[in-house]
Amino acid sequence: MPVAVNAVGRIPVEQIAGSLDRAPGAPVTIMIHGYRYSPLLPAADPHRILFAPGAWPRQLGTSCIGFGWDACGSIWRARAKAAEAGRALATLIERVGPVSIIAHSLGARVALSALPHLRPGSVPRMVLLAGAEFTDTAEAALNGSGPEVLNITSRENDGYDFLYETLTAPLSGRRTIAAMPSRPGLVTVQIDSEAHRAGLARLGFPIAGPEKRVCHWSCYSRPGLFPLYRRFLNDALPLPSLRAALVDAPDPRWARLMSGGRGGDARGIALSSGV
Repeated sequence: MPVAVNAVGRIPVEQIAGSLDRAPGAPVTIMIHGYRYSPLLPAADPHRILFAPGAWPRQLGTSCIGFGWDACGSIWRARAKAAEAGRALATLIERVGPVSIIAHSLGARVALSALPHLRPGSVPRMVLLAGAEFTDTAEAALNGSGPEVLNITSRENDGYDFLYETLTAPLSGRRTIAAMPSRPGLVTVQIDSEAHRAGLARLGFPIAGPEKRVCHWSCYSRPGLFPLYRRFLNDALPLPSLRAALVDAPDPRWARLMSGGRGGDARGIALSSGV
């Protein structure tokens, strides 16, 4: 069973007292959800949905800690809460670390906000799924010596990236981490790119093709992705090998909408909906 921990302000609190002491040993992966989930609301409780034993933990195949935080309300409130939750996450990692992290959407902001408060090596590897954080903030948090990062993006998520940029940093020119190019220590994978999926297949990770033009959840719902995440988080997939297999640059923003891809609808882009 995954251990459930929630951010209460800047403090991590176990849902069941003493559960961290009874958790199995390393390797440990901390799972972090994104916007519109909250352990305070039964219908939006990530521990009942994403972090349930048969969901992410089963596919990751490691000892898991589900980290919940109150990501409901407006996008501006949730963004502020994410930074606060990052301090609680850092305290949790100090207690149980080193750990790997997998984080979706605003959960990437939580994860990156924790790094400046941790000792080097506390988080060796991190998978960020459609991360809702800005490139400059991420680079400052990683600071050239942070964890190895698998940065998962998709042109299906372009509308969400655009809305996040427009609503939280209007006219600034800042871009989300979807725009981060691969470099030593970080590989950006565009999961709806034919070239990137071909490269992953050559490494033994066949990934299903895209079905929608617009989707914020394909980075964890599409068949074939979790074996890739599991291998990387377990340190069984060297990042340089992955980078060498993905020599093509990601497609430019809006490429999928303009290509006439199947399914999806721009009406599906709404930051008030669950992500």
